[in-house]
Amino acid sequence: MKYLSTLTAMVAISLFGTVGCASPTDEEDLEQSAESTADLSATVAPGGNFDLSVWDLQEPVGSPGHPTTIKSSQLRGPNGFQDKYFYTDSSDGSMTFWDPENGVTTPNSHYSRSELREMNSNGSAANWNPLSGNHTLSATVKVSKVPSNVCVGQIHLGTGTPASTKPLVELYYHSNGDIVVGIERSPSGGQDTHTIGHVSLGTKWSYVIGLSGHSISITINGGSAKKYTMASSFDKENMYFKAGNYIQSSGSSSTVGSLVHFYALRVNHN
Repeated sequence: MKYLSTLTAMVAISLFGTVGCASPTDEEDLEQSAESTADLSATVAPGGNFDLSVWDLQEPVGSPGHPTTIKSSQLRGPNGFQDKYFYTDSSDGSMTFWDPENGVTTPNSHYSRSELREMNSNGSAANWNPLSGNHTLSATVKVSKVPSNVCVGQIHLGTGTPASTKPLVELYYHSNGDIVVGIERSPSGGQDTHTIGHVSLGTKWSYVIGLSGHSISITINGGSAKKYTMASSFDKENMYFKAGNYIQSSGSSSTVGSLVHFYALRVNHN
């Protein structure tokens, strides 16, 4: 099974103009990108369609404050891990994340998640310096169910000074179709939100989240990149990407929740 390491046709159109994203340099690369969705198999685990060697999975189960983590070694390959919270959709091969409102949360959040956390190829936690190089997270997604809103991509803080558990960037999809980016003001908190697009529920769309130096860039469906400035208070923070289904509401129900499908996913550092 060929891993899904290139972007879909929607992404290939013009997403690569954003800051920090490695770009196809010839028609062959663009053709490979256009073929990526067609390569999805509906009969294998997500690891058979996607390269999950640089991701761990956080699930909305476990004990309070200690959600279950599935290691990248368990996720890899066509027979890799899957369950009702993380699985291949039998209708289209998408990597699917289910997150109920009553799921187990991390100690620093009120909301549960079925979400991938970036790792290094040696199994250690990714923890890169935003001021060195260009860093991008690219994906094609579809939200088919959401009570209020859901975060589908993040740049999260790792180790640093001061110690912080905040994200620098969160990309949200709202139930009314609005796509909203949240930019943290400082490691101590305070988020500014900006509506940057609109896509109907159940419709595929693509994003690129880029960070290069102090420049944050968000591109939706190949449009013009929206640019924001990372505050200098983040200069001593290391970071990592997250992608998946991080619901932004909580409740007592195991059947009310968000359902998010991924058709392409790629991390690039250069």
